[in-house]
Amino acid sequence: MSERIIIFDTTLRDGEQSPGASLNLVEKVEIAHQLAVLGVDVIEAGFPISSPGDFEAVSAVAREVEGPIICGLSRARRQDIECCYQAVRHSRRPRIHTFIATSDIHVEKKLRKSKEEIIAIAVDAVKFAKSLVSDVEFSCEDAARTNLDYMCEVLRAVIDAGATTVNIPDTVGYSNPWEFGRIIAHIRQHVPNIERAVISVHCHNDLGLAVANSLAAVREGARQVECTINGIGERAGNASLEEIVMNLAVRQDSFPFHTGIKTQEIYRTSRMVSRLTGLLVQANKAVVGGNSFAHEAGIHQDGVLKERTTYEIMTPESVGWTGTSMVLGKHSGRHAFRDRLIQLGFNLDEAGVDTAFARFKALADKKKEIFDDDLAVIAGEIVDQTADGRKETYTLEYIHTTSGNSTVPTATIRLRKGEEELVGAGNGDGPVDAAYSTIRRLTGRCPKLVDYHIHSVTSGTDALGEVRVALEEDGKTAVGRSSSTDVIVASALAYINALNRLENMLERKPEAAEAVRSTP
Repeated sequence: MSERIIIFDTTLRDGEQSPGASLNLVEKVEIAHQLAVLGVDVIEAGFPISSPGDFEAVSAVAREVEGPIICGLSRARRQDIECCYQAVRHSRRPRIHTFIATSDIHVEKKLRKSKEEIIAIAVDAVKFAKSLVSDVEFSCEDAARTNLDYMCEVLRAVIDAGATTVNIPDTVGYSNPWEFGRIIAHIRQHVPNIERAVISVHCHNDLGLAVANSLAAVREGARQVECTINGIGERAGNASLEEIVMNLAVRQDSFPFHTGIKTQEIYRTSRMVSRLTGLLVQANKAVVGGNSFAHEAGIHQDGVLKERTTYEIMTPESVGWTGTSMVLGKHSGRHAFRDRLIQLGFNLDEAGVDTAFARFKALADKKKEIFDDDLAVIAGEIVDQTADGRKETYTLEYIHTTSGNSTVPTATIRLRKGEEELVGAGNGDGPVDAAYSTIRRLTGRCPKLVDYHIHSVTSGTDALGEVRVALEEDGKTAVGRSSSTDVIVASALAYINALNRLENMLERKPEAAEAVRSTP
């Protein structure tokens, strides 16, 4: 039997640190449940001390999600570790992951301590964490730029102190495969007690080598890979879970290992994370991109029709991609509709099914064909609307726009704010701009529009248009999403969705905990 590679998913921690990504508690729990279905071994649910919201999210995941180890991140400080423990202790399989930087530039310029002091801090942190849980992971932040002999000293000391996993992060995406492989080989040869711990790797993608570096490390003895769905994460992102897993599955000749991942759940998980974070998957993304199994060249098409393996090294079905096949029509019943939602991974309550079914029927009157992706968008918006007990300050009741190449674009809008009706008109540089300027004037809110993205959910001129909007105000960024066959309506709804999220954020009490961004 081949050796197992532990898949450590950090989508909810490092992945959420992607610029523009924002997840609330309910969304994090939803993703965590799907990660458990996917079969990941460890879920790093967050950084508990970074904010009360992160603490609550890690606690909720620890309480509600069974199967995987539930891990929280902490700096090598007793206060952080205690906070982390209070969050993960609700899990049957809790892990504390603590870290400190070990590279010369971090030790001298950021921490301003001696190397001996760093080792003492690391050992104390691991011992304290070990007194709280049996499963402790330690990371040498910026390991790829750390002196190898010194790193071996640190690792020996923390393993003696009780670390069961030692993580070697390429924090800034600096390394390359042959170099990173040599680092893991050196550790195995020069840390005398290394057999008492699992070697883990956590690679960033600044130079596009995160997956390659991770796989090189596996060949040299790493047995845990830290990665994220769709490769999201700080800056250029992290090693992509789906690419790691499918490399191991497809290239058994090079990687005689196995994972516990149910690969048929990859596509669904990818789309869920994309929908909830608002970070779209590029068309040419490996494994889960829209073009992953598309063949346009005539020679390729001919080959695939004769024998799929001529140009396909894995099947769409192997990662759970079934295309956008039509499944329901305007005469379909509620029972069939609910069954299809369950197949797509949505378990809505009765009220949610009723709302989604009404939206489906309204869409079926406008579109000739309803696809799985349409249903996923509808159900996803229902989940989003009920998330986290969020109140909807503003609702859109009416919108009418006019535009053209010889007229001033104008929008007339009626909003509802509680019992108050807000009505007005305005113009702008196009119908969307006119709608947004009118909403700003009616609400008296002028957040900065930092991102606007629209894409077609399926093909055809009657396709749903899904709009993602990011608004920023007072240092807070909120992402709103909505869809409609009318892209102007979708744009207005997405803006109002983001505005309501921003309203909820700004109403919260200031966070007492220090926001922490320095991580492996």
